Amino acid sequence: MAQCVQSVQELIPDSFVPCVAALCSDEAERLTRLNHLSFAELLKPFSRLTSEVHMRDPNNQLHIIKNLKIAVSNIITQPPQPAAIRKLLNDVVSGSQPAEGLVANVITAGDYDLNISDRSIKASVPWYSNWKDTLMEMKESSLYTATTPWFESYRETFLQSMPSSDHEFLNHYLACMLVVSSSESDPMEQFSKLSQEQHRIQHNNDYSYPKWFIPNTLKYYVLLHDVSAGDEQRAESIYEEMKQKYGTQGCYLLKINSRTSNRASDEQIPDPWSQYLQKNSIQNQESYEDGPCTITSNKSSDNNLLSVDGLDNEVKDGLPNNFRAHPLQLDQSSDPSNSMDGQDHVKSASSLHETKKANTGVIHGACLTLTDHDRIRQFIQEFTFRGLLPHIEKTIRQLNDQLISRKGLSRSLFSATKKWFSGSKVPEKSINELKNTSGLLYPPEAPELQIRKMADLCFLVQHYDLAYNCYHTAKKDFLNDQAMLYAAGALEMAAVSAFLQPGAPRPYPAHYMDTAIQTYRDICKNMVLAERCVLLSAEILKSQSKYSEAAALLIRLTSEDSDLRSALLLEQAAHCFINMKSPMVRKYAFHMILAGHRFSKAGQKKHALRCYCQAMQVYKGKGWSLAEDHINFTIGRQSYTLRQLDNAVSAFRHILINESKQSATQQGAFLREYLYVYKNVSQLSPDGPLPQLPLPYINSSATRVFFGHDRRPADGEKQAATHVSLDQEYDCESSQQWRELEEHVVAVVNKGIIPSNFHPTQYCLNSYSDNSRFPLAVVEEPITVEVAFRNPLKVPLLLTDLSLVWKFQPKDVSGKDNEEIKELVTSQPEMIGTEVISEFLINSEESKVARLKLFPHHIGELHILGVVYNLGTIQGSMTVDGIGALPGCHTGKHSLSMSVRGRQDLEIQGPRLNNTKEEKTSIKYGPDRRLDPIITEEMPLLEVFFIHFPTGLLCGEIRKAYVEFVNVSKCPLTGLKVVSKRPEFFTFGGNTAVLTPLSPSASENCSAYKTVVTDSTSVCTALISSASSVDFGIGIGSQPEVIPVPLPDTVLLPGASVQLPMWLRGPDEEGVHEINFLFYYESVKKQPKIQHRILRHTAVICTSRSLNIRATVCRSNSLEDEEGRGGNMLVFVDVENTNTSEAGVKEFHIAQVSSSSKHWSLQKSVNLSENKDAKLASREKGKFCFKAVKCKEAATQSAEKYTFADIIFGNEQIISSTSPCADFFFRSLSSELKKPQTQQSVNTGKHSAEEAVRMIQKCSEVDLNIVILWKAYVVEDSKQLILEGQHHVILHTIGKEAFSYRQKQDPPEMELLKFFRPENSTVSSRPSVDQLSNIIKTSLQYPESFNHPFHQRSLCLVPVTLLLSNCSKADVDVIVDLRHKTTSPEALETHGSFTWLGQTQYKLQLKSQEIHSLQLKACFVHTGVYNLGTPRVFAKLSDQVTVFETSQQNSMPALIIINNI
Repeated sequence: MAQCVQSVQELIPDSFVPCVAALCSDEAERLTRLNHLSFAELLKPFSRLTSEVHMRDPNNQLHIIKNLKIAVSNIITQPPQPAAIRKLLNDVVSGSQPAEGLVANVITAGDYDLNISDRSIKASVPWYSNWKDTLMEMKESSLYTATTPWFESYRETFLQSMPSSDHEFLNHYLACMLVVSSSESDPMEQFSKLSQEQHRIQHNNDYSYPKWFIPNTLKYYVLLHDVSAGDEQRAESIYEEMKQKYGTQGCYLLKINSRTSNRASDEQIPDPWSQYLQKNSIQNQESYEDGPCTITSNKSSDNNLLSVDGLDNEVKDGLPNNFRAHPLQLDQSSDPSNSMDGQDHVKSASSLHETKKANTGVIHGACLTLTDHDRIRQFIQEFTFRGLLPHIEKTIRQLNDQLISRKGLSRSLFSATKKWFSGSKVPEKSINELKNTSGLLYPPEAPELQIRKMADLCFLVQHYDLAYNCYHTAKKDFLNDQAMLYAAGALEMAAVSAFLQPGAPRPYPAHYMDTAIQTYRDICKNMVLAERCVLLSAEILKSQSKYSEAAALLIRLTSEDSDLRSALLLEQAAHCFINMKSPMVRKYAFHMILAGHRFSKAGQKKHALRCYCQAMQVYKGKGWSLAEDHINFTIGRQSYTLRQLDNAVSAFRHILINESKQSATQQGAFLREYLYVYKNVSQLSPDGPLPQLPLPYINSSATRVFFGHDRRPADGEKQAATHVSLDQEYDCESSQQWRELEEHVVAVVNKGIIPSNFHPTQYCLNSYSDNSRFPLAVVEEPITVEVAFRNPLKVPLLLTDLSLVWKFQPKDVSGKDNEEIKELVTSQPEMIGTEVISEFLINSEESKVARLKLFPHHIGELHILGVVYNLGTIQGSMTVDGIGALPGCHTGKHSLSMSVRGRQDLEIQGPRLNNTKEEKTSIKYGPDRRLDPIITEEMPLLEVFFIHFPTGLLCGEIRKAYVEFVNVSKCPLTGLKVVSKRPEFFTFGGNTAVLTPLSPSASENCSAYKTVVTDSTSVCTALISSASSVDFGIGIGSQPEVIPVPLPDTVLLPGASVQLPMWLRGPDEEGVHEINFLFYYESVKKQPKIQHRILRHTAVICTSRSLNIRATVCRSNSLEDEEGRGGNMLVFVDVENTNTSEAGVKEFHIAQVSSSSKHWSLQKSVNLSENKDAKLASREKGKFCFKAVKCKEAATQSAEKYTFADIIFGNEQIISSTSPCADFFFRSLSSELKKPQTQQSVNTGKHSAEEAVRMIQKCSEVDLNIVILWKAYVVEDSKQLILEGQHHVILHTIGKEAFSYRQKQDPPEMELLKFFRPENSTVSSRPSVDQLSNIIKTSLQYPESFNHPFHQRSLCLVPVTLLLSNCSKADVDVIVDLRHKTTSPEALETHGSFTWLGQTQYKLQLKSQEIHSLQLKACFVHTGVYNLGTPRVFAKLSDQVTVFETSQQNSMPALIIINNI
């Protein structure tokens, strides 16, 4: 239980005190009323004796009584009604609230603090840590003074207001004071009248109330004398007369009112009565209607509020008592117990105290001085010493004598005596009937009752030993007679007496109390007596630290018949649990909840709120969400009832922001209740700032900001550039690619240097972007803020009139701040236009984004603060307990039940800083400025549209599309460029594009190439044209990735649009390709903050396989061409159709093979089959052979000039040196051209070894490039289409195979690890065998067959010419060795043997590009086929000391046939 002001040893004697009646004449009552007090109230502060009192017990032993207190009360002949007692107790509890000025107990519940000044727990330690440790600290601290003054007031009032009963005598009157004023005409006559009146009340059968202890009641005569107005001598003479008549022991002269009440009070006289009168008693229960329980002074205004609120009955129940009748006040017309004599009681009470209203300005005892106080104190002492105690002592002796005489009788005789005395007893009744509280009644003179009277008297004068013995004796008799009510009373008082015995000779018999409680409750059905038992026993058990037993006892008496009693007992039980040696905190909290519930049912809303708040401290943060929800809901309800609206909003808010596990119905009820309460709060201050709403959740870090217009949807064949939009997911890799592209184009524009103030353009800001700088937005271009909402509830939320809240600081053109700062949305639409979403529905547990737009119309600094909206829920059939849903007040797509206006701020935490040591060792966050854009001046705005842009291509397919550039702003734009990592994919055409047809006709078969019809004679012969790579944007030092867009006049005016052709070529690799285009443009008028703007486009192309081409080049053995010069080459081209017909391709036609080179060109096709068309069906291969010759070198030919040679396989020539064929060819070459060109050395002097190697290597190099142009016939939707395309093969080395697309190589096989450091091997300066074999080209000229008459001459001599050609540009020493060195005998058998005649070795020196012929003779002796390719040729560079020799073997055998004739 809670701590009490009194100990149990003080509480029980003060609860059971001798009762004295007071009967006053009207005049005497008038004298006391001058002090605003009745006579009984006048004595109340002085009713405790200040000294010890002595009396003798029946054994003549001296007995000391300490702190004796007597209770004087006016005689009331009507017993108090149960309803009146209930109302009184209710008022006492509601009037005793936690004191206001104490240490505040701040209870934190979620994100709100309830500041409740509460003496029950004044602990500053929140209960988040271990409960036991915290509670031990609290118990040991001086702050822990858990008192419950409302419970003590209740207990005191309850014990005082207990009605008298026949089975016990503790509160029966022992004496009666007869009070008469000395100013009356005949005071002695008045005494006689009062004495007769008292006798009539006690002995007349018409009066069953009040109860009197013994028939011979002590009468004490008091003469009241008004010192200020009365005649003192007369009073003294009357007093003498009284002493003569009543004896000195039976009368007293009391002098009061020593000063007049209207005299100015110079001295401050203490008022000891106020503390007693504030504790309402039966007599003055109506006097505090305007007392401490008043909540507000303005009754009429609160009444209006309540009527507006539309509360139902349940909510009104909790309103303060000054608004309506008390909830526990019984209706007299319906309550049978009240209707009998309730009216009389009310009348008597009001007539007795009709002038007594406890107004705050009333001063009690205004006519009394301190001397009068002492006189009253002395009067009580005299009355007790001389009147009351001698009377009690005498009565005890008489009763004791009867008891002794009874003990001396035999049992049988005593039984007969009992039957003789017991006139109204009916012993024949059965046991069950006897167990009724009215089943057995003893007459007043019954011996058992005499024992009980003696016990009660001894108890009242603190003679607990004797009292215990008497109670014990009476208990046995009552149990024998089955008088259960009497037995229970004896058991109860026996237990208390045993506890209070000095020296504790016996332990406290708790089982006595348990039996008494059970008997009162179950058999006698008297809950009042049972409650008294529990209150006393619990205090006793608490004093013995038996908190567990006390709690069980208190909980046992909770029942449905009294909510107030149950609430108070449950609260005390909760305090018992917390006071245990090992505190049971959860039991404490649980029983506080139960107590709060019962307080609420009893109408004690403040106490209910306090209990729930205290319990919340335990349940908070433990994961018991359902319990927290219940507590918060009740706290909200009670706070609302008590008009603590802010607390109510906070509590309901907490229910909603938790991850609730409630059902959808319950959550809907919580939400509507919150909205209802919130609406009332907002109505109190309609002009105040909008408060923060708890729902829906906003994920601030997921907020995205987009600058610019929304992307236009595709319009037929017209497709807008993808650019940036909020629909795109953030991709780190893609973002980096765009950044690199922008850096690339900026560097090109700024001549290779990226400016120091360059920052990549960011159109969309999110949690991944760099938000450390203020973003730049352009005036008149919308700003879209994407806010991520989440609805944690299982009920849908409807947001209406949703818009952004912002603050704007306008600037003038020069950048200076305007003096006036506009910050409101509604008042400044000319500065910033704000989009309002009329309805935004978030379904249950849904995450949903809202895109809100602002339209800046002025330059300046914008700060987006948050969102503002009406929060509501959809009208449903569910209603909240006690608060019905209001009719729909919203017209729209959804029916809105109720909504409130509020806001939520967008507060984004920046990234954690981790650069410096200080930042690493502390937690610091950088700024995130994505919501604080700077609005800049107007800039041009480009929109790009793609017309006929394909989504699928064959590898290498050429397709023509159109690009439309539109300037949708009010500023002209210039410097338009496009940059891409894949420049080989597209082209706008070179400078020769004007020669290419621009407007596509409606024909499906119209070629994207420039074509010329040829005649049949030119077939298989090359048609020569030339083009410069500079014309196509390719050259030394150029950037092929950055392509200027050829705008007319290089400027695009506002509102203007330009349509340009764009050729596309399918990438060589099959699959899906994402190709990024970045369009860069600038304003004609330079802006200080934004130098350029960009537009992005991502094209997705799916390519399927078409042709795979392999080519090889080798030297021709023919050393002389038409012009008599050597150096011809053969080009072998293998074409394979790798298409698997998934694209509907029927067949491929090779339309043309072209070459492009600075030094070589194709001359003609060799060995073309009879079929003129080169067709390839699926998986077919074709082989082509071409003769390549050196170009005629012109002295003025530019280094960038390329010769194009076209060999046609049809009747149309595609001019390969024009767009788009040359564009794509040069783009495929661009990676090769990036390499630095080596300068040719003209020095004929000595070369170093490296130069010599380089010279040899150059002999085997060739810069011949092959372009294969093809057509594919496709059947699609029963229509035949002709697709065109081209493939490129770049030939570098003689004899080495080259591919149009490098095939994927198999991963290398696993090698063994080498655990040693490799030596630093220098690059070998020795050329490879392949390279050396190409220095000298040899050719044998001889007749294919030779006829010789062997029968005439046995030796056949054949002249053979050996041609030696120096392929290098250096002088070469050549050695020709004709000696046979056959490597194997098979060679002799195969080719036969012949002999070279003449010189067997020749040493020659060949100049650069020189051709030398040697005349040889071969000698044969037999007919047959012979291989003449046996000469071995050695070569070395003339200026080298080291001889690089290798045999120059012809790759093909030189066969000769010798015939005999």
